[in-house]
Amino acid sequence: MKQFAALYACLDETTKTGRKVECLREYLSHADSVDAAWAIYFLSGRKPKRLIRSTDLSQWGAEVAAVPMWLFEECHESVGDLAETIALLLPDPTIASHMPLHQWVTEKLLLLPKLDPTSQKELLIDSWRQMDRIERLVWNKLITGAFRVGISQALVIRAIAEMANLPPAVIAHRLMGTWEPSAEFFNGLITHEIEDADLTRPYPFCLAHPLQGSPEELGEIDDWLAEWKWDGIRAQMVRRKGVISIWSRGEELVTDRFPELAPAASELPDGVAIDGEIVAWKGDQVLPFSLLQQRIGRKTLGKKILESVPVRFIAFDLLEYEGVDIRERPLAERRLHLEKIVSESPDSITLSSVEQGGSWNELALRREESRQRNVEGMMLKSRQSTYGVGRVTGIWWKWKINPYTVDAVLIYAQLGHGRRASLYTDYTFGIWHEGKLVPFAKAYSGLTDEEIREVDRFVRQNTIERFGPVRHVRPELVFEIAFENIQLSKRHKSGIAVRFPRMQRWRKDKPIGEADSLESIRALLEREPADDSS
Repeated sequence: MKQFAALYACLDETTKTGRKVECLREYLSHADSVDAAWAIYFLSGRKPKRLIRSTDLSQWGAEVAAVPMWLFEECHESVGDLAETIALLLPDPTIASHMPLHQWVTEKLLLLPKLDPTSQKELLIDSWRQMDRIERLVWNKLITGAFRVGISQALVIRAIAEMANLPPAVIAHRLMGTWEPSAEFFNGLITHEIEDADLTRPYPFCLAHPLQGSPEELGEIDDWLAEWKWDGIRAQMVRRKGVISIWSRGEELVTDRFPELAPAASELPDGVAIDGEIVAWKGDQVLPFSLLQQRIGRKTLGKKILESVPVRFIAFDLLEYEGVDIRERPLAERRLHLEKIVSESPDSITLSSVEQGGSWNELALRREESRQRNVEGMMLKSRQSTYGVGRVTGIWWKWKINPYTVDAVLIYAQLGHGRRASLYTDYTFGIWHEGKLVPFAKAYSGLTDEEIREVDRFVRQNTIERFGPVRHVRPELVFEIAFENIQLSKRHKSGIAVRFPRMQRWRKDKPIGEADSLESIRALLEREPADDSS
């Protein structure tokens, strides 16, 4: 644990990419294989669920720190993070432990949810007595499920690749899918053996950057392939040696969640991996994403939901063909193989159509049909592009339609997470209805660091009421809120729900009386396909 805590401190104390990679590479070079596997597990975003109730953790932390609960809560509010608050308040350790990371995890951390509260408390206090401040911070964050440190998945992959002297794409591929931290896994991760045993493993997804300028800046239109940007679940369909697997972009195996796709996938030729989008589709058109969400949120899929919200897999790229990784071949070549495969597949697997345009202006006019088609705009892909790992600049672009925007008033605020844990960055915005501000949407992205600090000061100085961690603030600040689409909703007080809300700009020029009303926002529903079932 000491070495892993030291790694955490090293990563947290620097903003330099090279230094972060060096810290992790150095740790992996000297750690036991099983400790290295657990470190990669946590650093790549995997984590156990919250293991102890926050109220219990707070109470026990205050008790060991010998501070009254009111003072502990004040400290928590000031620090903003429960794990860090406890680590700062606890007395110095009475003994030192040199137990390795994997033992702390398997013999203590994963044991916690199986214990009664009294036993949990005893194990926790005994652990704190053996740890210094940084160890306690890491330990507490693992317990609360809030373990995050400033290193991206891409940098984790880079550090492993440099340590093992392997291409980053190989490491990224081996980290995909479901795996358990073990010495065997880590040794397999860094082996130079080319053949991977996992038949179900997907490939890392290639992602696009938003197109900020004009598409004319990309050059000749004939060099680019234009497709609709589907509004569904990004997924890969894999068939190897008769084994079928469907993976979401979040590395979740979703084969069982879409039973109508598995039979179609079983008819694919062997040794293929197809990239595409799972969309709700009925008749001859794609359905709103909100209907697909109804399926995603259900533990069991009955006959009624399967009939009312059927799905299709829209294929747009081929990553593996006849058992060979073809990601380095040009998109135009991959597309030819894909067209042949899909032409011989069942109807539930559909080829993403290529939209033609004699000029960028013609294609822009075609893009205006996006909302009527229940899509988000267009994708522009270089015909010569390889299939990269993550967001590769210059090869794929998201040419989305302009979002809807409304002006709304900040009415509630809550502390953020991670590096923003001590700042009020999670906001609820209200719109006018019958002379009152009703909650409309929540947003936490879109402001600069300077604007966040300014809003944080306002929240602290203009709090009217407190509801646990939430502050009700004086309604004075107006923000322009952007979102992708809007639907009726019985679950929201305003009666509407919006998708991907974010702050587009701070309207310091606008008084709250000029913020939008519920009636004006409902008028936007006329431009959206009807759906009052959410």
